[in-house]
Amino acid sequence: MPDSIEDYRKLIEQPWGKMFYDMIFRQLNLPKDKMLSILDYGAGFCVTASYYAENHNVTAYEPNPEMFEKRVDGDYRLITSKNDLNKLDENSFDIVICHNVLEYVSNPIEILNKVIKFLKPNGILSIVKHNLKGRILAQGVFSDDPAGALSLLNSQSDNGTNLFGKRGTYDNDMLLNFAENNSLICESIFGIRTFFAMSTNFEIKYTDEWYKNMLELEMQTCDIDEYKNISFFHHLIFRKV
Repeated sequence: MPDSIEDYRKLIEQPWGKMFYDMIFRQLNLPKDKMLSILDYGAGFCVTASYYAENHNVTAYEPNPEMFEKRVDGDYRLITSKNDLNKLDENSFDIVICHNVLEYVSNPIEILNKVIKFLKPNGILSIVKHNLKGRILAQGVFSDDPAGALSLLNSQSDNGTNLFGKRGTYDNDMLLNFAENNSLICESIFGIRTFFAMSTNFEIKYTDEWYKNMLELEMQTCDIDEYKNISFFHHLIFRKV
């Protein structure tokens, strides 16, 4: 894990960061010929907001000044306070994005209740989260730390801390149960980065041919259960009914 926000900003520009975003954009597969209203909740460095703002009307919410001060530029609206967030109209967004946010809040259900209010009927909620099984695998293989992997396996939780505070784990059932009780249908569950971190050959990851083939491998397996179950992240897509 990087030691500073600046280090993290550099990290997302490396192949492992690029792979993360490339997979999410392909999995969401939003049309480019129809302008959508998008809320990126917890936008971080606004990579996703900047990408979608090329074709859509995007509002990015990011309250952390260290993050938004180093954001990627783009034609999106940035809001940084809860007051401005609360001024947004309910039922006004076609897409709400909430990526790697719920692990770092004290009450994920409270955040979920807030964001779905912004969704129009038939709107899409995109959530990306850490997958504990994938973290265990990466800890034991990529990090060569079987003791750390055993700790995660035996505790079935990852309550460490990083730049963004305490990281709590939650399983997909929490989201699926919330969806069932709140007029959301889960349309897809994808894996993100199953094979990528199994190699510690960093040099090859910067080559175009390797990256192209690895992205294709990841995309062809991201919705196959055996591979999805051990991916580092899960991407769940819900539709509001």
